[in-house]
Amino acid sequence: MAAVSTDEQPPGAETPLTLYLVKRLELAIRALMDDALRELGLTTLQYTALTVLQTSGPLTSAQLARRSFLRPQTMHEMVLTLERRGLIVREVKEGNKRAMLASLTGGGAELLARCAPAVLELEGALLDEIGPGRRAAFRKSLQHGISALATLSETRRTETDTRR
Repeated sequence: MAAVSTDEQPPGAETPLTLYLVKRLELAIRALMDDALRELGLTTLQYTALTVLQTSGPLTSAQLARRSFLRPQTMHEMVLTLERRGLIVREVKEGNKRAMLASLTGGGAELLARCAPAVLELEGALLDEIGPGRRAAFRKSLQHGISALATLSETRRTETDTRR
């Protein structure tokens, strides 16, 4: 069966699909963030991992990978890079000598603070022409979509596990 182009939609579907619009938004954000963060020596993926550590505190590489939307192998390389740069430190987890917890360093927090204006500028460009009420509704809709798809994902995982 031939692949369907992103411009072709199933009969009765909104044109373009919401999923397509969300992906285009993600790609635009990623390109603009990569450009803005490059000047500060970070990629968007590294920035995401550092902000996850800033928000949640020490995590294993596997936990950090899940929360940063990366594969564990990709995160392993990134953790080594961030550690070499002094942006994170890793210490043995208490009670489990095989697990290492990554934490943000002062230098990492300082770099994130320097990134904030560029990131906030992009957020502003996205939301500036949307009034405060619509911003809240937009954010609520995005959160709802995330929750709905997380539920669907969990349901499918459970069904797959049950069939095995």
